[in-house]
Amino acid sequence: MDTPLTVYLTLVTASGSLNFLLGLYAYAKRHELVAARTLVAITILQGIYIFAFAFELSGDNLEVIKRWITVEYIGIAYTPVVGLLLVLQYTSRTPPRAALYLLFLIPTVTLLLVATNDWHHLFYKSVYFRPGAYTPLVDVQYSYWYIVHGAYTFSCLLVGIVLLLKQWRGTKRTYKGQLVALLGGQLIPIVTTFLYVIGKTPYGMDLIPFVLSLTTALYIWAMRSTGLMTISPIAKEHIVESMREGVIVLDLKDRLIDYNAAVRTMFPGQWQIAIGKPMAELWQDLIGLKGPLPGARPNGSEGMQEMKRPDARTGACHYYQVRYSAIRNRSGDTVGKLLMFIDITELKQLQEKLKVQAYYDGLTGIFNRTQFILRARGLLQRHRTRGMAASVVLFDIDCFKEVNDTYGHETGDRVIQHVVSVSRRFVTGDMLLARYGGEEFVLLLPEMELGDAAAYVEGLRASLAAESFQAPDGPLSVTASFGVAALSPDCESIEQLLRHADAALYEAKRAGRNKVSQWRQP
Repeated sequence: MDTPLTVYLTLVTASGSLNFLLGLYAYAKRHELVAARTLVAITILQGIYIFAFAFELSGDNLEVIKRWITVEYIGIAYTPVVGLLLVLQYTSRTPPRAALYLLFLIPTVTLLLVATNDWHHLFYKSVYFRPGAYTPLVDVQYSYWYIVHGAYTFSCLLVGIVLLLKQWRGTKRTYKGQLVALLGGQLIPIVTTFLYVIGKTPYGMDLIPFVLSLTTALYIWAMRSTGLMTISPIAKEHIVESMREGVIVLDLKDRLIDYNAAVRTMFPGQWQIAIGKPMAELWQDLIGLKGPLPGARPNGSEGMQEMKRPDARTGACHYYQVRYSAIRNRSGDTVGKLLMFIDITELKQLQEKLKVQAYYDGLTGIFNRTQFILRARGLLQRHRTRGMAASVVLFDIDCFKEVNDTYGHETGDRVIQHVVSVSRRFVTGDMLLARYGGEEFVLLLPEMELGDAAAYVEGLRASLAAESFQAPDGPLSVTASFGVAALSPDCESIEQLLRHADAALYEAKRAGRNKVSQWRQP
């Protein structure tokens, strides 16, 4: 065998061995590598191609050489596709499963056509020995499908290059070496193939099997020096992108530098064209939150605040907790700012629900007894200090037990709601209406003397008596008895007023119900 060919065969074999070592390394680090399976698959495919090519070079029979060419195309056809998958994994892109299957369609057809070429000659027209001491032993005259295969291979490599270049701007300087390595893995085969096609390679030799050792060496260097595809750098990207919290990165001049997917979901808008613009200008239009940019005040390097954002489509409000902190380099110098948006809408809704449960009666929606006493105590204190009048009314539904016994508790609840519905029409300004307990209610009438309060409540009593309730078997007359008490020098607390009003209520019931009774000093 000629010396140049022997050297070439040795280099090709070394390239195959290097691919094998890289595969072993990727397999050994499979628990640390996000794309371990893809890397191993690439090295296996490249190894099949390289070693099959070596056996082709050493063959001296056309039939044997054709069989090794078929084996070569296991690697040649599928390696560009698997390389593209590696790029997709690195750039955090996940195509639909159907699209992934389609990527392997043309390589599979290519392999079948190469294996059966002697029947149809669609891939290459002929394989023949080529004279010359410094050339590979055979040459191939390609046919139509080779053009399809070549275009598809070039497209896979080109798409990978475009995706990596798009990733360049958003990649931290520390990890740009990874992009360089991956770009090299896509570019070197393209350039080498082009040189081989135009006849610019030494001795006209196909250098692809040899340069694959360079690409694998590049991968090894990247894996060893910058941690290509290891959990550490990739997890940082995946953690930020998979966070439920929205993240925005600003520079020292509060210009938008980066953002994650969650913030785009929270605040849909033209984020891509907003890169590089001052966040203060984007705050209202892009984020839609009221108030100044968080952390914009002097010496405000970190902190937290809550913000409210109305939804223009539904009218509902969303609540966000915005945390802001300084980004510092290894020297401790501030180089930017990080804003984190946490959606606390559900928490706010829960708080409102608990507030309703703590303040309001669940059946009627009016104040409960505890909240009424707290609010009435403060209001009466102000009235007493200013020498103003105020009255308290206790009233309950007449014969309510009979309603429950006759119609059931569900109808009883509806009767209570009916009484509250009528009573609400008489509540204005600072008046307080509450459910005092069971079928009993309490009403605070600010700035009303005893007589005025009694006259006002008489209107409520009359309205209740006039508006019948629709029971299951027909209209039902619902009435109530009322007891009224007013502030006086010897009755200043809400507790005393309630006792006096209760005594007056008892008098109204004893007088025949459906009446208003005033408490008088004995």
